[in-house]
Amino acid sequence: MSEATAKTAAPLDEVMLAMDVVDTLRHRQDLVTRELSGASREAQLIERLRAIYQQQGIDVPDHILKEGVSALAESRFVYEPPAPGLGTTLARLYVGRKTWGKPVIAGFLALVVLGIGYFGVWQPYQNGQAEQARIELSQGLPAQMDALYQTIYEETKVQQAVVQADALMARGKAYAAEGNRTGAEDIVARLTGLRDQLRQDYTLRVVNRSDVQSAFWTFPEINTDATNYYLVVEAIDADGHTLSLPILNEENGETETVSMWGVRVPESVYNAVAADKRDDGIIQANEVGRKSDGFLEVEYLMPVLGGAVTRW
Repeated sequence: MSEATAKTAAPLDEVMLAMDVVDTLRHRQDLVTRELSGASREAQLIERLRAIYQQQGIDVPDHILKEGVSALAESRFVYEPPAPGLGTTLARLYVGRKTWGKPVIAGFLALVVLGIGYFGVWQPYQNGQAEQARIELSQGLPAQMDALYQTIYEETKVQQAVVQADALMARGKAYAAEGNRTGAEDIVARLTGLRDQLRQDYTLRVVNRSDVQSAFWTFPEINTDATNYYLVVEAIDADGHTLSLPILNEENGETETVSMWGVRVPESVYNAVAADKRDDGIIQANEVGRKSDGFLEVEYLMPVLGGAVTRW
């Protein structure tokens, strides 16, 4: 080892010895409390330390022993944690970054993905749906109303259908302007029903089958002294198919879609149909009326009283 190197290393060795002296004093608190009493307590402590190191075969110079005692008194080699503060907190976070870094980064990436999904995909989709609904309400449904009205106007053969369509159109446009989608859709459905009713073409016939009675009578609940007579009818289209139609039940005020219902007729008509069936089991005059294309109502071929029932 060169002379320059020895001069550089010597102070480091002395510092290490001084630190060892301080460490010895910390672990031997009995020396401090016992020897540091009286006027020459420092000299006594140095002498006691010298003896301890000599027992270990280590020759420690007096100035090193004195330096160690002074360092203990000054707490020179004692670690004092830094005072709490922003800098200390940041430093501790930096030192422990391997512990919290991965979870925080994973959480941050998850937030980024969620943000992209919400603001980049979900929100634009929702906005698009809302805009589509707005356009449908302000333009699409009114356009459907216009088209249905025009069809009704062109296909009807009675002014009553145009009057009904006019009233429905006015309400439907008002609903659309108010943003009432349910109301506007209901008007479209009712205009569609009106158009379909105009297009219906069928014959109303008395049911003439062995498994179904062709006529019946009842006592109305509101007047048990009276008797109501009904013919059981069905609507048959040009292809021979039985249609199901919405029928208002006069007994409960409810409308039901049925394939057979009872039409209220005078007693004389009821008796005539009953006699016709008793003759040979077949009702010859079974045609009650006809609903033609372009008309709303059935044109009856025999007297009726205008009421109907769906259950009996």
